[in-house]
Amino acid sequence: MIRAGLIALALALATTSATASCRQALALGLDVSGSVDAKEYRAQLDGLASALNDAEVRGKILEMPSAPVRLLVYEWSGPGDQHVLLPWTTIDQSAALDIAIETLRQTRRRDATPGTALGVAMTYGARQLAQQSDCWKRTLDISGDGKSNLGPRPRDVKHRIERSGITINGLVIGADAPNIGDLRQAEISELSAYYSAEVILGQEAFVQAALGYDSYADAMKRKLLRELEGLILSYLPPLPDR
Repeated sequence: MIRAGLIALALALATTSATASCRQALALGLDVSGSVDAKEYRAQLDGLASALNDAEVRGKILEMPSAPVRLLVYEWSGPGDQHVLLPWTTIDQSAALDIAIETLRQTRRRDATPGTALGVAMTYGARQLAQQSDCWKRTLDISGDGKSNLGPRPRDVKHRIERSGITINGLVIGADAPNIGDLRQAEISELSAYYSAEVILGQEAFVQAALGYDSYADAMKRKLLRELEGLILSYLPPLPDR
């Protein structure tokens, strides 16, 4: 009853508040650098589409249509290779989410340089989120399977944008099908620590790990649920002027 009352109050206030027309802007950056082969590229696009189409994730995204989620998806590799796959899309009904999912499934790989310019990818995502200043929360997700090797250091980029109010989360991808005790377990732990120190930003920021591209869809689902959880109850728009 308490939860239902708070949701009803949030819905009522959201319809009258001019300060927040969406509850979350979510920009997702996908790594398409040289370490990502054609199969792995497809695993990311289809994995994201599958996660967005999961019944629980769909429910969270569509939970508050009066203050919807906005999605943007882009891919990144070298310093000059950031490319938008899904432009800012307001997900206020099932049909809009279906179109976004189908767009990802129909996307085909384009040519790109093989470098891993993670700092540039972070800057690009932050610049996209700056366009969504009316959203209650702005979140940048960076997926990657390696450390930055070109362009500005991620830690320097993070320091430059830390006052923007943007949250940056990471989804790190390890080698496929790791075994317990395998060296690949150490590799994913090292990459997770790197993202924790160099990439993520914000009080609620976190790193989600996928133990291989075959686990990407499940990891993405868990990450999206964590990001979407609690936004309705943790934020109430300001009361309108009387």
